[in-house]
Amino acid sequence: MSEPAPFNPLDKINLGRSVAEALLGRKPVALDGLARFQGAGIYALYYTGSFPAYQALSSRNAGVEGLIAPIYVGKAIPAGGRKGASLDVTPKTWALWKRLGEHADSIRAAPNLRINDFRCRYLVVDDIWIPLGESLLIAKFSPLWNSLIDGFGNHDPGKGRYQGMRTRWDVLHTGRAWADRCAARPETAADVEREVRAHLDRVTPPLSPHFLVEEKRAHYLVTPLNEG
Repeated sequence: MSEPAPFNPLDKINLGRSVAEALLGRKPVALDGLARFQGAGIYALYYTGSFPAYQALSSRNAGVEGLIAPIYVGKAIPAGGRKGASLDVTPKTWALWKRLGEHADSIRAAPNLRINDFRCRYLVVDDIWIPLGESLLIAKFSPLWNSLIDGFGNHDPGKGRYQGMRTRWDVLHTGRAWADRCAARPETAADVEREVRAHLDRVTPPLSPHFLVEEKRAHYLVTPLNEG
């Protein structure tokens, strides 16, 4: 039997877990009408509505533990990020608030979604930890709009670039004007919806919505400190 590795709080994964857990500990708020705030960071969106293909997801978020299954996880990093000469300075930015506002606009444009059915957790984070926190959250939850249904976070590609294929998200949730200019996909909305239902039926949710100490105990030896 191999000896468990000692717990290292400064390990990259454990540092990332602390960022992710800080987000998951935040109180969820309505995505619609977020008050303006500064900062960059990470966020998770949760769906609680009645769109037929998402009923399994809505049910998970209606349990006694509350919102536990994000439909999308993302990040917002200020344009340019940090510069080497100013590692101790966090630039003023509205990146996170703007990104959440863009997502709200995409949802409002879709006739089969309601903005009032979406809530979010967001966390302003030091720039260098943002990608790691986002990656761990996506790996843990495999959110539907990060995996099977791609394209939610896409921007208008701009004039002359509409030859690219329409995203699966825009097939299932029509309404974004720029997406209508893109080339049609072979799948129909009904095809994508069937895939969503099958995917949610076979995916087993995580045992816990958090990055808990219990998870660490399965991998690390925890030695209590001596008192006295």
